[in-house]
Amino acid sequence: MGLLERCKEEFGTTDLYEVLGVRRKASQGEIRRSYHKVSLRVHPDRVDEAGRKKATRQFQILGQVYAILSDAERRDLYDEQGLVDEEGEGPDRDWLSYWRLLFRKITLDDIKSFEEKYVGSEEELVDIKQAYVDFKGDMDQIMESLLCAEHTSEPRIRAIIQQAIDSEEVPPFKAFLKESKQKMNARKRRAQEEAKEAEKTRKELGLGEGPGDLKALIQSRRNNREKEMDSFLAQMEAKYCQPSKKGKKTPSKKGKK
Repeated sequence: MGLLERCKEEFGTTDLYEVLGVRRKASQGEIRRSYHKVSLRVHPDRVDEAGRKKATRQFQILGQVYAILSDAERRDLYDEQGLVDEEGEGPDRDWLSYWRLLFRKITLDDIKSFEEKYVGSEEELVDIKQAYVDFKGDMDQIMESLLCAEHTSEPRIRAIIQQAIDSEEVPPFKAFLKESKQKMNARKRRAQEEAKEAEKTRKELGLGEGPGDLKALIQSRRNNREKEMDSFLAQMEAKYCQPSKKGKKTPSKKGKK
C-alpha cells in the first residue's frame, strides 16, 4: 500500500498538507512546526500499550509526509502532479531516530534563555503582527498562540498591534478594536488561574526550577494540561532548537498555526 492510501486509512485524507494541518503555501518553518506538533500526539513513547500499534503506524506516515514536504524537489513533484517519491522513505525506516535527529528535548533553562532574547526582539514583533492577521484581531487566540506571552504582557502586545494598525501595516479588525471589557477580564482571570494552578502544583510537589523539576511538573499535570504544554514545547523545539547532527538552525518566521 502506498503512502497516499495509508494517509487515507489512518488520517482520512490523501492530502499530505491536510495530514500535517497546514496550508499548501506553508513555509518550511510552518511545515516543520506542524510536523512536530502532530507527531507529538502519536509518538509511540507517549501512548499506552493498547494504542501503540496504531500510533506507530501514524508516526511512520507523518515522518514520510514530512520527509517529502521538506524536500523542495519532491514537494514540487507532489504539488504539480500529485505524485509522491517514496524512495528510501518506507515504513521500515527508523522514524524514531529520524525524529530525534530533528528535535531534541528542551529544558527550563533553554526556555528562560530564549525568552530573554526573544521578548522585545524584531522576531517577536513580526510574530505578533502575523498572529494578529492570522486570527483577525481575536486577542484570545493571539495571546494563546504567541510564545512567552503572559497576561501581564498583554498591554505591551496590544500597543504593538495598535501601532501597526496606525501605521497601516496591518488591517483594523473589529475584533481587536471593539473587544469588550468583559472578554478582556475573562481572559485575564483564566491566565491568573492557570498561573496559580501551576505554582500550587510546584509547591505541592516540592519542586524547584531546575530542568528535572520542569519535567516532573509537566508529568504531574499531564492528564489535564498535556496538550497545552506540548503545544508550547513543540513550538519552542521546532522553531529554535538545533538539530543534533547539523549546524545551527536559522530561526524561521512564525506563520499561521
